[in-house]
Amino acid sequence: MALSRRTFSALAGSAALGLALGGSGGPGAFSAYAGGGARTGPAPGPPSADGERHSIGYDRHSLLVDGRRLVVWSGEMHPFRLPSPSLWRDVLQKMRAHGYNAVSIYVAWNYHSPAPGVYDFSGVRDLGQFLRMAAETGLYVILRPGPYINAEVDGGGFPGWLTATRGTARTDDPTYLAHADEWLTQVNRIVRRHLYTQGTGTVLLYQIENEYDAHAREATGRNYMSHLYRKVRADGIDVPLFHNDKGRNGYWIPGTFDTGGEKGGWLYGFDGYPSPSQTPPDWGHYGPGGLRGGATASPATPGFVPEFGGGWFDPWGGAEFDGKGYAESRRTRDAAYERRFYLTNLANGLTLHNVYMTFGGTSWGWLPAPVVYTSYDYGAAIDEGRNVTDKIAPMHQLGHLLQRVPDFARLDRAADVTAAGLKVYHLTNQDTGAHVYVVRNDGTEAVTTDLPTDAGVLPITVPGKDARLLATGLSLGRRALKYSTAQPMLCLTAGRQDIAVFTGRRGDMAELVLDSPSEPFVERLDPEAGWAYDRGELHVNAPLGQGGLTRVLVQKGDSDTPLLLLFADDATAVRLFPYDTPSGTLLAYGPALLRHAELRGSEVHLTGDITERATLEVWAPRGIDTLVWNGQRLSTRITRSGSLMTTDMVPDVPEVRLPELGGWRMRTENPEAGPNFDDSSWKRADRTSSFSTTAVPDGRPVLFADDYGFHYGDVWYRGTLTGTDGVEEVSLAYSTGTQGLLMAWLDGEPLGTHRMPVPDKGATVRQGSWTATAAFPVAERLRSPGRHVLSVLVRRMQHDQDGKALDTHKAARGLTAVTFKGADPEVSWRIQGEGPADPVRGPLNNGGLYGEREGWHLPGFRDRDWERVTFPRAARYQGVTWYRTTFRLSVPADVDASIGLTLDDDPYRAYRAQIFLNGWNLGQYINNVGPQHTFVLPNGILRTRGGNTLALAVLSEFTTLSGPGSARLTLLGRAAGGVPVSPVVSP
Repeated sequence: MALSRRTFSALAGSAALGLALGGSGGPGAFSAYAGGGARTGPAPGPPSADGERHSIGYDRHSLLVDGRRLVVWSGEMHPFRLPSPSLWRDVLQKMRAHGYNAVSIYVAWNYHSPAPGVYDFSGVRDLGQFLRMAAETGLYVILRPGPYINAEVDGGGFPGWLTATRGTARTDDPTYLAHADEWLTQVNRIVRRHLYTQGTGTVLLYQIENEYDAHAREATGRNYMSHLYRKVRADGIDVPLFHNDKGRNGYWIPGTFDTGGEKGGWLYGFDGYPSPSQTPPDWGHYGPGGLRGGATASPATPGFVPEFGGGWFDPWGGAEFDGKGYAESRRTRDAAYERRFYLTNLANGLTLHNVYMTFGGTSWGWLPAPVVYTSYDYGAAIDEGRNVTDKIAPMHQLGHLLQRVPDFARLDRAADVTAAGLKVYHLTNQDTGAHVYVVRNDGTEAVTTDLPTDAGVLPITVPGKDARLLATGLSLGRRALKYSTAQPMLCLTAGRQDIAVFTGRRGDMAELVLDSPSEPFVERLDPEAGWAYDRGELHVNAPLGQGGLTRVLVQKGDSDTPLLLLFADDATAVRLFPYDTPSGTLLAYGPALLRHAELRGSEVHLTGDITERATLEVWAPRGIDTLVWNGQRLSTRITRSGSLMTTDMVPDVPEVRLPELGGWRMRTENPEAGPNFDDSSWKRADRTSSFSTTAVPDGRPVLFADDYGFHYGDVWYRGTLTGTDGVEEVSLAYSTGTQGLLMAWLDGEPLGTHRMPVPDKGATVRQGSWTATAAFPVAERLRSPGRHVLSVLVRRMQHDQDGKALDTHKAARGLTAVTFKGADPEVSWRIQGEGPADPVRGPLNNGGLYGEREGWHLPGFRDRDWERVTFPRAARYQGVTWYRTTFRLSVPADVDASIGLTLDDDPYRAYRAQIFLNGWNLGQYINNVGPQHTFVLPNGILRTRGGNTLALAVLSEFTTLSGPGSARLTLLGRAAGGVPVSPVVSP
């Protein structure tokens, strides 16, 4: 849409004012538009590192970027949950193609800092590389570096070493602030090179802290937030800052803490994860109002949800989804769920949306918090294997709508409307006169009724537990929509014509009316559509989903510019991809994904993915007569709708064959259990005080692993005992995260195994720290005089998060106290955990198993002298057994294959396996707990064209026979296309 001279002058004047007030270099940049306004007009173009200065402001309706209204439709992904930088681009391109204009990311302190003063932003931790990719993809970035992030990661993102430091976290304690400042200095040094205000990147918004409600009404909280604000500004971050209010308390609205005199640089945000059984809440126009009403807590800033449920996470044992895992999360929070809840948000005036998660990924290694297992699939629209799922449809449709139809950036509540059996929200854009109706069915059965609108009474049907969006009075290019019973998805100009897309459920009958005082010339380009002209109105009907896309071309009449109407059901709509190029906008139809479009002379070059045989169709700027797909020139014809369409089907995806896993070699370990093992290089466990929140037993040494510098994975203890005469029992008190485990030996003989219980769906499902005491009888033969050795292996799992700012991340991990019955022998303790942080894989990769310290998980390790074995295994053994094998893949070079490892066994068998692929710790399988059986092997770590080394470190409990049972490779998805993938580290 072209700008009028008057509108252009107004925008130019506003931009000049912004620069005069400080541009992007000072506090005045944010007040340039704050509290002001802009008329409805075209949204800003896709962002890039364009070298131009930009202003970012807001009013109560929306953000204002260079004076233009921007609705933010963002998706959350975490680079640290996908440790293959090549695949970051894959996910980012999928997000952009499916309607997102922004990506939100946490930056995890623990991922980058293995020790105090040590920070690593290289390799898989290269934050700058991710920010460059986002800019190249055309996505804004919402950056969330904490210091505390929660995120269901170890310690809520706090580094392990912070657990052993003085000072109370998430307060104005000076010791903690010094550590936090050091972290932010490192992050901000990178971020300030990628700010959208400076034209050097696309970082749009920046979050400080996360869900911080513990000290919101206290001076310590206000001082802390003020300190973070000033620190970030001092580091040169000049985009708007915000916080994410957990549970909508009205905490940290503008004016609640000191910002050093800066005005207009702070946004209020809040989050929400409504249950599918809950009625979608009103957190804005239609809500209760006040501080706890969501957006109403800050009426001068736009409605902002930095996190809103795109799924939910699952605990060990799978209690959240009845043992069915993330497939059940995706089923219960499906496309209809997302429509109901996000359309309700839209109706309540929220214009900054972030879908948490859009791609969940994998909490590999020792990354997961105690409340989750390895997979962080989340039931998200893009699954853990990077496959786009059916629930992408509402995200795709809404995202493109909010970017391509400017009326939705400035909606106000209008007169109440009622319709029998339905909840109706009525909004209007006072600039354009457009009306929007969100119609929601909270019942389980479909409702058919009449909806009163400003354009007349419309008959509508809304399925149970679903919602619909209808609009009247929209501009469709040069023509005017009176009403449509199908939801608008986009309106754009491609070449010499305007194109408007309308969507709905399969089988719906779309009814659309255009105001047309002069009778137009109408062509039904697909047989499913029907049309009629009557008294200044053009009526068009089309059944959705019959035959794919339905096209109707409207010409002449009131405009010399043709209007192409496209009608699509959900499955068809997600194969429609708009793309902006320097020469104009195009629209592609047919592929599973459009990654990139480029015009070269008369050729349009498209790259993307095909998952099944398809016809490709492109509406492009004028002068385009040749279609090149993934480097191949295709035979095409010009259609009556003005598109280029392939004359032949693009072939299906080539077959991907996976080898069987065999050739296993086995070796038992845990020599640490033996009485003669040399532990002289281990650290003495003789401290007497700790900064942990766990009390140190009177008169006994500190045994907490973190106090000795061991923060991740397994930890070994060896206690040399003297004076054991009369000892009848040894009691081992220990503290772990969820599903922690303890094994004990005396003089090399097993005493037994103890593990924490499986969380239930009630009181313990969110419990992050677990304590227990394992009491083992001591056999008569082990009570002789002299020296004895008590060996204990503790699988600590992870540190608790610190959601309530109570230093719960400092709860002890490992042994906490050791007592004896019948005697009180003297004990000298030594402790050993993980070795130095892996320089490539980082601090969260390795634990303290003997095999890890000796490199048994690495691809170059020589295992020829190990015993050859076959699966299934059935052994009874307390301790650790390693299994290794190699396999080769030959996936075609032009195929993106997502591959997983699936482990299965008799669910009664009590053992667990740590999975290493090419040295990368990709997850933990607990056979008798679950629910996870398949583990994603990300390309780049996985060599899809070459050799791979797989290692399993199995901890067996002795109470049952132990596997592994079966281990096989599983094809999770495949597409012809993908992105070039570089190996993460050489084998």
